[in-house]
Amino acid sequence: MFASIAPRYDLMNRLMTLGQDRTWRREVVRRATLGEGQRLLDVGTGTGDIALEALRQAPGALAVGADFTPGMMRAGRSRAGGARVRWVVADALHLPFAGGSFDAVASGYLLRNVTDVPQALAEQHRVLRSKGRFVCLDTTPPPRSILRPFIHFHLHVMIPLMGRVITGSSAAYTYLPDSTEAFLSAEIIADHLRAVGLRAVGFVRRMLGTMAIHWGVK
Repeated sequence: MFASIAPRYDLMNRLMTLGQDRTWRREVVRRATLGEGQRLLDVGTGTGDIALEALRQAPGALAVGADFTPGMMRAGRSRAGGARVRWVVADALHLPFAGGSFDAVASGYLLRNVTDVPQALAEQHRVLRSKGRFVCLDTTPPPRSILRPFIHFHLHVMIPLMGRVITGSSAAYTYLPDSTEAFLSAEIIADHLRAVGLRAVGFVRRMLGTMAIHWGVK
């Protein structure tokens, strides 16, 4: 599914979030606090948005982008700066890196797409060095509020319509909103972070409560 939408994936992200996804990814990288020569792993990198942003904010850092879908990374490699990212085909549940390999591990919209959230988090914790930083951006079920009908309309009518027109795949952009509403709450994700051993865990909600940025320290 992701390979089929790779050519228009970035454009759809901008449209679905009204351009705010770039701001959120910048915040993810800021919270990773990369220093000169430090190593960041972007798990589920897709077309490399977080890895590329890390290199913009910390030009002396090393950014590794790992993803299960080679087609997404091919699209990312062709982007400006894509040659500076080290691209690796990898399963987020079985990362091909030694323990303590990275100063920071980050992801964007990874966790709702894995079959085992605790295992994915345990792997990210494993490859972090001591005092390394974990940061992730993901969807969270929209809160019950007066705006909920409008959020539902955007998720289940506008996004599939845009997906069909722009990518030719309404199925992919039906799955994505459905997975948003069915995903774990931000509070439960925070509990999972603590359970794998992360400390100083926190999160902040964005976009009317439908997105959350999580962080923690090993």
